[in-house]
Formats: sequence, structure tokens, C-alpha cells
Amino acid sequence: MRKYGWNSFKDLIFGNPAVVDQDPPVGDGAQNAERENWTSKREYLLSAIGYAVGLGNVWRFPYLAYKNGGGAFLIPYFVMLVVAGIPLFFLESAFGQFCSQGPINVWRAVPILQGVGVAMVLITTIVSIYYNVIIAYSLYYMFASFQSPLPWTGCLSWAGGNCSTTPKVSCNISGVLVVNWTQENTTCPSSSMQSPSEQYWDHVALQRSSGLDETGPVVWHLALCLLLSSIIVAAALIRGIKSSGKVVYFTATFPYVLIVILLIRGVTLEGARDGIEFYIGSQSNLTKLTEAQVWKDAATQTFYSLSIGWGGVTTLASYNNFHNNMFKDAFLITLTNAGTSVFAGFAIFSILGHMAHVYEIPVGEVVKEGFGLAFIAYPDALSKLPISPLWSVLFFFMLLTVGLDSQFGGIEVITTCLIDAFPEVFKSKRALLTIATCSILYLLGLPCVTQAGIYWVTLIDQFVASWVLLIVALLEVIGISYIYGANRFVKDIEMMIGQKSFGFWLWWRMCWFFITPCLILVILIWSVITFQSPIYGTVKYPMWGLVLGWCMIIFVVMWIFGIAVYKLFRAKGTPWQRVKALCRPSEEWHPYLDVHRGERYSEERCRHKEKPVRKRETNVNVITSSW
Repeated sequence: MRKYGWNSFKDLIFGNPAVVDQDPPVGDGAQNAERENWTSKREYLLSAIGYAVGLGNVWRFPYLAYKNGGGAFLIPYFVMLVVAGIPLFFLESAFGQFCSQGPINVWRAVPILQGVGVAMVLITTIVSIYYNVIIAYSLYYMFASFQSPLPWTGCLSWAGGNCSTTPKVSCNISGVLVVNWTQENTTCPSSSMQSPSEQYWDHVALQRSSGLDETGPVVWHLALCLLLSSIIVAAALIRGIKSSGKVVYFTATFPYVLIVILLIRGVTLEGARDGIEFYIGSQSNLTKLTEAQVWKDAATQTFYSLSIGWGGVTTLASYNNFHNNMFKDAFLITLTNAGTSVFAGFAIFSILGHMAHVYEIPVGEVVKEGFGLAFIAYPDALSKLPISPLWSVLFFFMLLTVGLDSQFGGIEVITTCLIDAFPEVFKSKRALLTIATCSILYLLGLPCVTQAGIYWVTLIDQFVASWVLLIVALLEVIGISYIYGANRFVKDIEMMIGQKSFGFWLWWRMCWFFITPCLILVILIWSVITFQSPIYGTVKYPMWGLVLGWCMIIFVVMWIFGIAVYKLFRAKGTPWQRVKALCRPSEEWHPYLDVHRGERYSEERCRHKEKPVRKRETNVNVITSSW
């Protein structure tokens, strides 16, 4: 009987004697010369970390931590990371690495669910459109920061009459004392006052219209920044992982340098301690742990920040060596992602604390999330620092590099799936395919840089990049655990990392069979029940905009059921026999290279297994194309 427990865990983390060479050298004969592998293990890790660590780590996690009890929020966050984040990341990594295919072809394991892979690619494609626009925002603000003073420091010629640089906590509205931006000679203006940074964002950067109905012209400085972003992405991916693997040495590491610089500068400022106390400190509220919403926020943030269900994790892992220890990678990448979220929060809140000190208002009144944090509150805080252009350039360059890494992964998902599907057409034309993909996404992104562009970005984010991902992830874990079979999947993983004990796999089976799918289902139902129509600020969306949002959801989800129905019609036999045939792996499901297939997936064994099926089913003429 095999030993299990700590020794099994230690072998996987520090080295696995069951596999002679977990990470074969580049020149090894087991390398996938036809489909390519990562040049080195470092390139994969940096690419995966860069893909997982996105803008949400910088502008959403700190706000959630502040809102949900400060340091107390770390407890549910890391619990959800252990029971959902790491198991799903491990599952997706192993799934892609085993067959060296993208998120569509991996579903040869369960042909009836191939539509799940198509849905992943569609989600990634749609999200890549507006994600590129957010990168364009960062580029524009970075260029605008090369001015002294910063253009949003005061109310200049572009500002409206309700612009003010002086906040005052003295406006009593309906008996509630609220923070208001006021002119020096005004206490409670009839119209809401705005800070210069807020007006700069609305009137200069976005040139925002009154709503989705008023499209307006293209904002050309944003269109040019969008073009530059597309060119950068295309150039980085021009040779696929061979070129992007080199670029991530800079784009995946330099953000940490910038965060450290901003943190050092932040903690030396007056009021920084107050900001950090509000983030994770004495202001932490353990009683928040009794609120279900806190646990839901923790699970949702864990799920989205790791990019589960987008297809990127599977795609990046598909370029690994077959015997790569993806278990160790899953721990390293997910913990780095979580640590980045926590670490970035200190840099954010230290400077927001200084901003609150300058304005003499509570820290809670200056804290925002998303666009409000990245392009209004934080730039406003940076404008109060000495040498403010330097800090502003560094901050927006950090946002740029963080966004680019995630965009690299999204584009790689699209091109990988096309090359896997049509290798004879696209394999030799990867550069052209990459340029064409980035060009199409640029054109599709132009509506998002009109005067109504921010409304389109918010609409896509709220509908497509939300609970639709939960549907995809739920079907993914059910398909692998219950239809393909978790036990079969475990044997596939053991072919890559060596045999492990029953005790070692017990936890992962529990997660894949029960804990993780139940958790996803609860979050999904809760998200649907509590779903609210998106708004931007106080601007509500017209009915046709909301209908369009639901149409985007339907367009993504219909492929899951449409492809399943199509395959059932194409199969032969009775309805039940067709379902059974499409729930079995196809003949094309196996490790990419013959040398890795072993006895379980050898051609001789497949033919031997097929003969009794043919003999048994000849009378009913049930030989499907999937088996």
C-alpha cells in the first residue's frame, strides 16, 4: 500500500520522484515541436500570473476589503481561495496540459459539452473588446500626466460651473450630513458639486454624453490610444508564446516594482496610517463575518480574479511540457494573485488616507471602486503630492502593464482556438492571424470610445463578464467530475505528475465532486436573484440597452445547448444511446504526442476497446463519430 499524507504533498511541492523529469529541457525529444511549448517554465509562470493578476486586483479588492470588515475580509477570502479558487485553477490547468489543446478542443473529453468551450471563447472575445478600451484609458491618462501641474489639479477652462477644489462636510440633505464639493462662498448648492478630477474624467477624457441613447462622435484621443494599445498587443503576440513569453519578463514583474514605489511614497505621507487602518487594521470588523454578503463577495472576487471560466488558464497550460507539475504551479499562481491583491491595497489606501487628511474628511468618504478609484479618486490624491506628475505616470503605467498581461491571455485564447481548429490554414500564418484578430477587436471597440463609450463598457462588463461565467464554470466542473469522471481525470493527471495516494486525492475529489460545484451554484442563484440593472453613476440605461445586454447573455449561452443538440441530431441510435456516445471521450482525446500516451491511450488499446462496442451495437447500427 502506498504511503500518503505529508510525503505525497511534499513530493509534489519540492519534487516528484515518480516522474524522472517533471520539466524536460527545451531540447528534449518529448517537446511538442509541432504545437510549441514554453521556452522555459518561468515564461509560463509569468504569463499565467500576469493573466490572473488584472485590474480587479488593484481597483476592486481593496474596496471590497474596506467594505466587508477590513482585515476580517481576508478570512472568507482565503477560505474561498482554498475551497474554490485553487481546485478550479488546478482543474483547468491539468485539463489543458493533458491534451495540449485550447478551450474548445479539450472538450473532446466530453463532446456533448463542447459548446462550453465555445462559450468561453465568446466571453473572452467580447470582454477583450472593452478591456482594450480600459487599457486605452490608462494610456491616455499616462500621456496626460506628462504635464505640470496635472491637468485635473484645478478647475480649468474645460470645467463646468459646479467644479470646486474645496470639499466641505456641511451640507444637510434630508437630515443627513454628507460630504459635498462646494465653492468657498457656497454651503449647500442646489446642484451637486464635483471635484476637478471627476470633471476631467467626464468632460475631457470621456467627453461623456447624457446616456446610451446619445452616441455622439468618436473621441479621437481615445481612439488613437485604443489603436496604440492594439498595436502593442499585436506586436507582443506576433510570434505567439515565443514572443509574449519574452515580453512578460517585463510586463508581469514591473507592476510589482511600481506598487512598491507607490507604497513607499504612500506610507511616508500624513494620514497614510488612517487609510491603512480603514483598509486592514484596527478598523477591522469581525462581526462582518456573520453576514452572508461578505462570503459571497469573497467567493466572487476569488473566482473572477483568477480568470476561471475564461479559457485563458487552459490555453496557457496547453503549451506546457506534458510532465510539468501543474499542481505546484496552481498553488504558486493563485497565492501570488491573492497576495498581489492584498499588497496593492496598502499602496492604494495609504495615498487615499493622505487625500482624506488633506481634505479633512473621513477616509470612507474618498474610497471608491472601479473607474471611480482608478480615474477619479486616486488621480485626485496623486495631484496633492509633490512631484505629482511622476507619481501619476508611475500609477497609470502600472495599470497599463497589468491590463496588457491580461489582454495578452485573452488574445492568445482566440488565436490558439483558431489554430487548433484549422492548423493547416493558420499555423504558418500566426502573425497574420494575430494582426487580423487585434484589428477586428479594435474596430469592434470603436463604439466604446464614442461619447457614449463608457456606457457600452459598463453594459458589457455587467452582463457578459458577470454571472454568465458562473454558468460556464459550473458546467465545466460537472462535465469533468461527473460525466468524464473525476477518477479517470485523476489517472490522467497521474500520467503527468506520477501516481499519488488515495489520501492525497481525497481533498481534490471532495472539491470537484461536491464543495466547488455547490459553492458555484449558490453564488449563481444568489447573483441571479440579486441582479440589478446596470447604471453608470446616476444615469440609467434605456430599455433597448438592457434588452441588448440580455441578448449578449443569450448569444453566449445558446452555443452550449445549440452544439449539444446539433451533436445529438448527428449521432446515431436511440436518444439514450446518442447521449451515452456523446458523453464518452472521442477518439481524438489523448495526449498530443504518441510518446506520452502510454498504455491507456495507445492506438492498439483504443482499437481493442472499440471492437466489442462495434460487435455489441451492430444490430442497432450505433457507431457514432465520437467513439
